[in-house]
Amino acid sequence: MSDTKILGTEVVRGRVLPEWIDVNDHMNVAYYVLAFDQGVDLLWQRFGITDEYISNNNLSTFAVESHIIWAREISEAEPYIVTSQILAFDEKRIHQFMRMYHADQRYLVATAEWMNLHVDLSVRRVAPWPDHILAGIEAFVAGQGQLGWPAEAGKKMTIEKPLFTAMVEE
Repeated sequence: MSDTKILGTEVVRGRVLPEWIDVNDHMNVAYYVLAFDQGVDLLWQRFGITDEYISNNNLSTFAVESHIIWAREISEAEPYIVTSQILAFDEKRIHQFMRMYHADQRYLVATAEWMNLHVDLSVRRVAPWPDHILAGIEAFVAGQGQLGWPAEAGKKMTIEKPLFTAMVEE
């Protein structure tokens, strides 16, 4: 067993399903997004953003940006844990960082950084969080402790010495 510390608040546990395995005999990239998205949905429920909230208030959230980093492989039937950490939020947005760990061996499998907007579905525009949802977010953040900014958050993809680049030098 690895001595990797599990960082963040657990939001979901699961096992890699057979249909999630690709030709390389490991979990396919699309299913990492699914597993992280399931974690987002369960985190939202803690804040009060449930199916009932969405249908009764015509308010929801939209993902507007995400970035996934794959650190190690995970294979069929292996157990995983997804954790979440709120990096920032304001009256309409939330920036969170998620980590996927192998549940038994405790190594970091992948990370996902997400930016979501709170949206009024009747006009398809960003809208302020209601007080009770904002209170749920604040309570979650208060319970996070002192995690700090993850090293993987905000990373930019680059090739140090490319043979070709479309980037224009300034």
